[in-house]
Amino acid sequence: MKICVINFSGNVGKSTIAKHLLAPRLEDCPVIAVESINTDEGSDEAIRGRRFRELSESLSLLDAAVVDVGASNVEDFLAGMAQLRGSHEDYDAFVLPVTPPKKQQRDTVSTIATLAEMGVEPRRIRVVLNLVEPGEDPHDLFGSLFAWQDEEKRFLKPRALIRTNELFGLLRGSERSISDLLSDETDYKAEIRKTTDANEKLRLSRALAMRRLALGVQEDLDAAWETLWQEAA
Repeated sequence: MKICVINFSGNVGKSTIAKHLLAPRLEDCPVIAVESINTDEGSDEAIRGRRFRELSESLSLLDAAVVDVGASNVEDFLAGMAQLRGSHEDYDAFVLPVTPPKKQQRDTVSTIATLAEMGVEPRRIRVVLNLVEPGEDPHDLFGSLFAWQDEEKRFLKPRALIRTNELFGLLRGSERSISDLLSDETDYKAEIRKTTDANEKLRLSRALAMRRLALGVQEDLDAAWETLWQEAA
């Protein structure tokens, strides 16, 4: 499976969702970050087009990939896709993370509309509701998005969501993944009892807390993944 993570809005959690929700659940799946299509080579149309062609060629060699499109590159990315007619068919799905602010919801609608104009069918467009606090109703947080869905008769899954958790912040910028935390079999309680060093006790306690956080997050991510690929009834 090849997935493009995209939204006109920044700060909606695209990289977090690419790294922690999508890639770990696909076999041998790299995350390809589209941070800057025209890095160090100017910004003319020919260069942007060539960079998109190179991405498309690389993608054709892979069985699975998650392409994480940075917000500053979405327009260039979509322009390149428009030039290579039919290149949207390289992707099995377009996943759009969205957070509660109204602007992010409006930008999500705009992104969906743009993809639809390019020929991407609704069944390949999936929305992940991000930064949902425990106990909050997604319909209340994303009222604009659900109102648009009702008008357009599109299928938005309120259970395809990721709840706020400090673990994502703790892992930001780290090479460690949730899978790494869960596969760590260290008996931290025993190690804490054995050491007399206060700093080491603190380090071990933090490691134990992160693993416990990872257990809860993994359950939520598994549920979001299963909901994301359910077809409309």
